[in-house]
Amino acid sequence: MAPEEIRDPELRALQQKYRSELKLIGTAAATHSFPFHFYFSRKLGLAEKDQPQNDQRSIQFDRYKDRVVLKITGNYFVSYSAELLKPEERARQTYENVMLPLLRAAVQALDKADVPQAFAFEISHHVRKKVIGVPSENAENVVLVIPKVSAQRLVLSADPGVREVALFQGEFYLNAVPIFSRTPKGESAHRTAAQQTAPAAVATPPAAVPAPPAIPLPTVAVKVSAAPAEPAPRVRDSSPEAVKALQKSLQPAIDKLLKELDSQAHFVSYAPPTLIQFHNGVYLQVSVTTTLPPAQSGSQYKQSALAFDQHIAHLIRPVLAYFKDHRGEFDGIDFSTSIRVGTGTEGSPLAVEFISPFKLLSAYADFDSTGQQLIDASFVLINGERVSLNLQGAETASTPQ
Repeated sequence: MAPEEIRDPELRALQQKYRSELKLIGTAAATHSFPFHFYFSRKLGLAEKDQPQNDQRSIQFDRYKDRVVLKITGNYFVSYSAELLKPEERARQTYENVMLPLLRAAVQALDKADVPQAFAFEISHHVRKKVIGVPSENAENVVLVIPKVSAQRLVLSADPGVREVALFQGEFYLNAVPIFSRTPKGESAHRTAAQQTAPAAVATPPAAVPAPPAIPLPTVAVKVSAAPAEPAPRVRDSSPEAVKALQKSLQPAIDKLLKELDSQAHFVSYAPPTLIQFHNGVYLQVSVTTTLPPAQSGSQYKQSALAFDQHIAHLIRPVLAYFKDHRGEFDGIDFSTSIRVGTGTEGSPLAVEFISPFKLLSAYADFDSTGQQLIDASFVLINGERVSLNLQGAETASTPQ
């Protein structure tokens, strides 16, 4: 969310200060493979067909019970069966599949920051059931508010017991009703009589943050698994010899691309697609020309936004198709366009580059992210300088007189 949209001065300042960190969370979500489609969203309970037209900027600092929290809201387009899964089981599944990956990303992005004091998630999913014998489907909202120190322990610990303790230092709600709650004595309200006579043994959490006794979930719930170890990043050979050899192996696909897609792409004839080194990676630079009508003149940001929406966005899927067998051989694509306004040749064209890794491009191509999410997580260069680009804001801005 843009800082300007937040009225509280303190929260607005935090949104501005940690804007880059918040974008990292969006990037992680765009590249994560959720079991079903997930969208950030300010409006919950939407039908999936309506989601793309609704505002998807929903990562923001907010207040909850006198604490500064990082609030993340969104819609998870799964439809659970009310007959097969109890309410607690549905909430737990949404936590496992959506909240936990987002929490990992948020903890990593803000690990060294003084804020927030807690993380707050509100995720909507759908439930199928029969009402008087008639099938119906409705939305449920799952809320988790967890202190930052507990979230850090949950994400970093490999011990399932410690992770469960950390999780239950938070607050869980389903449609505003507390679930997985504790009794005043610290015992789970969902424990069976047999469980109450045999408390679970768990590892002792670090003394710096005291934790209550372990609170097991219903026995049918899926246990939280330890975070998998991140594989060591692969170092790509970007030596001139390796890049030259890769260019040669890609040339048949490049030649086919130039022949079949020129009428749509408007390739620059003197600058065929070429591998370049950028940001410790190897990208295929595809140079094109974008022509905008005189009525769409304006600032460089407006022209760049229009070039993406009207031209570059329509090239992503077809260009990716030509290199589907080469995804692991280089890192992504640099769509480099020279923007001209009108049919004349007067003045220097605006040079804009949209540089995106394959994971982000694939998420966009599969309708798992929006153009704005792709832009936020990519590199946008205008005349060689990196910029931030708000597509909607840039395009609706009035033309300077």
